[in-house]
Amino acid sequence: MQKTILYYVYDPMCSWCWGYRDTWLKLSDALTAQGIEVRYQLGGLAPDSDQVMPLALQQTLQGIWRKIQDQLGTQFNFDFWTECQPQRSTYPACRACLIARKEGKEKEMLFAIQQAYYLGAKNPSLIEVLAELAETIGFERDTFAAQLIDSELNKQLMEEITQSRQLPIQGFPSLVLSIDNQLVPIGLDYKNWQNTYTQITKVIEQI
Repeated sequence: MQKTILYYVYDPMCSWCWGYRDTWLKLSDALTAQGIEVRYQLGGLAPDSDQVMPLALQQTLQGIWRKIQDQLGTQFNFDFWTECQPQRSTYPACRACLIARKEGKEKEMLFAIQQAYYLGAKNPSLIEVLAELAETIGFERDTFAAQLIDSELNKQLMEEITQSRQLPIQGFPSLVLSIDNQLVPIGLDYKNWQNTYTQITKVIEQI
């Protein structure tokens, strides 16, 4: 029997991942219903930094938000750019998802981060924000905050990022189908999950 896994390579603060969310959930549900294992894989978009994001980069990212909003209809709260000090640092949010994964709550943590960042104008680069979000899904705030700065957890994240970079991906989000350890990149359709589903089933039939 073939071992089939679909890897969803993401970053919790990736704006295209937020844009893809609704389509991805439909695709994921359909694949799971067919007995295909779906595995979340952290990609790691931006390393730890406490520096304020340069203005030019802030403007570039706001432009990407507007593009996603125009193309996909995804909601964004642009108050983030005036109410927060943006940092180009997504690794803390990645670590938060790793902690949540161990308790079977990775998807909940991811959604909490995305909602806070894109709709709530909160900064998920900050430990206190992540700990607050974790509390809303059942974690103890102070314990979670302490875990976020644990060196062993950071080591696990670095190992996962290394694994992700060895996959045939072009950025985030990315989909990679593994069939008996043979890796096949899968194209994304941000609006129509059925197109991607059809592509995946054809690959499985051909191998």
